Amino acid sequence: MAVIILLSAFIIAIVALVFFIVAMLRGWFDPDSKGAEVIFAPNEIGRPEDPAASPEARRALEHDAGAEGAHTPDANELAARAAADRSSNTITFVFMCCAIVWLLAASFAGLTASIKLHEPDWLGAYEWLTFGRIRTLHLNALAYGFLPMAGLGLAVWLLPRLLKTTLVGGNFALLGAILWNAGLIAGLGAIGAGFSDGMEWLEMPWQVDILLVVGGAFVAIPLVLTLRQRKVEHLYVSVWYMGAALFWFPILFFVGNIPGVHFGVQQAAMNWWYGHNVLGLFYTPLALATIYYFLPKVMGTPVKSYALSILGFWTLAFFYGQVGAHHLIGSPVPSWLITLSIVQSMMMVIPVFAFAVNQFYTMRGKNRMLIHSPTLRFLAFGGLMYVASSVQGSFEALRAVNTIAHFTHYTVGHAHLGLYGFVAMAFFGGMYFVMPRVMQREWPYPKLILVHFWLSVLGIGIYFVSLTFGGWFQGLAMLDAARPFMDSVTLTLPYLKARSIGGGMMTLAHVIFAAHFLAMVLRLGPTRDTPALFYGPKGERA
Repeated sequence: MAVIILLSAFIIAIVALVFFIVAMLRGWFDPDSKGAEVIFAPNEIGRPEDPAASPEARRALEHDAGAEGAHTPDANELAARAAADRSSNTITFVFMCCAIVWLLAASFAGLTASIKLHEPDWLGAYEWLTFGRIRTLHLNALAYGFLPMAGLGLAVWLLPRLLKTTLVGGNFALLGAILWNAGLIAGLGAIGAGFSDGMEWLEMPWQVDILLVVGGAFVAIPLVLTLRQRKVEHLYVSVWYMGAALFWFPILFFVGNIPGVHFGVQQAAMNWWYGHNVLGLFYTPLALATIYYFLPKVMGTPVKSYALSILGFWTLAFFYGQVGAHHLIGSPVPSWLITLSIVQSMMMVIPVFAFAVNQFYTMRGKNRMLIHSPTLRFLAFGGLMYVASSVQGSFEALRAVNTIAHFTHYTVGHAHLGLYGFVAMAFFGGMYFVMPRVMQREWPYPKLILVHFWLSVLGIGIYFVSLTFGGWFQGLAMLDAARPFMDSVTLTLPYLKARSIGGGMMTLAHVIFAAHFLAMVLRLGPTRDTPALFYGPKGERA
């Protein structure tokens, strides 16, 4: 009976998906196909957005965008957009400052944990610096510190722009940020002192988690209040992604942390239901919302297919919910649950390819803009890594691949490609766009943005490649009955050292980013009245 129900549900889902694809292609849901243009003011399409730039400084980007001779955007709508930005500036600034602090904390904790994998006695005299604790501190500082603060800060700033109104209920978001950070500080302190719930991604004691649930709910309140005051008929796809993320996270986090409910095998199933869904239904929507707004905005051109962007949203929402169970292959859970997870993992190629096709055709013929725009580089790279990590994850769910990759460093490399290469890089791009608008001052040292980008790209590249190969060889060694287990440990040492080199490069990139952020906030360095471009109008360095 369970097999019949599962098969029926799958068939119904496929039929519904085919109908949805046909409906989108035929424009049944959006007959005029104007949804992609709502983020632009009249006459603004074709113009890259750099509000603080002089005409001369913007010429390089405008040339690549084909904007010479374009009409002047509507002045009233630009003024309304500026008012919307001002309404969220203070709250966004608080979120961004918190994000920078947690980024540094997570980076140094992660680098320490990485070094201890091949130098286990390093800093071994301190209990809170043992691998079991420092690695957990790194995960939680990143997963509940930097990424949510950056993602939610961008969401708070984007909402008024997308809804073409001022932010309503911003103090709720500020209160939510305070509660969230208070809970995170208490949770990290508990982990450092040796108190943990013992489940990956859910290590913080449940008493502390209450603060994060309440804080996340408070941050979502401005979404509802501002939606009621919106001045647009059509909700852009980024609003759907942000709204879904703010709705899903408190539910996921609450269910995952209910005490005294999940035990044994059921607890393991719930653990990976949460662990995967927090990535796919919280971080991923926020990152995709960031890319879908800033990438076309920087380029001055709408996304190529708005129907594909909506298809990507709904298929992500439909297929992602059960993919986490593929981490339990070989465990004593029902085989149908594992099979369902594998099928849904493979079906995730639909939203991923929808995004990939959209990004490719939106940027087609305009790749030279990557030379000039720091924001666009981070966003484009993040989008590329979304495709790479998602396709890798889909195939990693297959039993034949999972048999080798499971319980190895391969999985760690994959996780970092998605969470850092995709999500963090997208947020970096968004922060580089937003902060000059918040501070009313351009980034003082454009070359530091270039250094940040390449250190991050090379760092995650070395990190991912070393763990992918090292983890695969580790898995093969563990499956070879003729080899002792210690062979699978010792052969990974060169790859673990390479991992630390990559991690060190990313940490250095974050220190440079934080220093540049601080220089902007304190108004140190050169005063720039032009955007932070890598190159000037005639090709000279800015």
